[in-house]
Amino acid sequence: VKEEGGNRFLELPGAPLDTFGTLFGPSEKENVTVTARFQGTGKGRRFPTFGLGLNGVSGFRLQVSPAKKTLELYKGETFKTSVPYTWETGKWTSLRLQVTKAKDGEWKVAGKAWVEGAAEPADWALTVTETEAPAAGRASVWGSPFATTPIRFDDLRVTAVQP
Repeated sequence: VKEEGGNRFLELPGAPLDTFGTLFGPSEKENVTVTARFQGTGKGRRFPTFGLGLNGVSGFRLQVSPAKKTLELYKGETFKTSVPYTWETGKWTSLRLQVTKAKDGEWKVAGKAWVEGAAEPADWALTVTETEAPAAGRASVWGSPFATTPIRFDDLRVTAVQP
């Protein structure tokens, strides 16, 4: 835990280089949203990768991949979909990921990202429909400091959603 200007946050150091994550909040299956803010910096042509997840370690993960200029959605290690996204080095980036039960045998997974100072987008940037029931699990934040610079995590929240 670090502090800057009276604000406390989690900080992942720039070394060693690997993928690191932490789980938090209650163990939930569906009708839940997770939000968090992330800050990192690029160094030359190297950039951090960061994201947040729901349904435990092998659940859904919304990830910003600045080197690819994309916002991506994974289930475990399986790529689901992506959209173009331009990340801004040094600025806080907010992410929101949601899993809701749409109907019997169908779940909607949706995610979005926006930069500090911008309003949260009204529409989801990514959505997928899943027919396999999600497992109950905790929310998570993830980071890979490919730029060898720290990644900061702040304002981690898990909230219930009415389907």
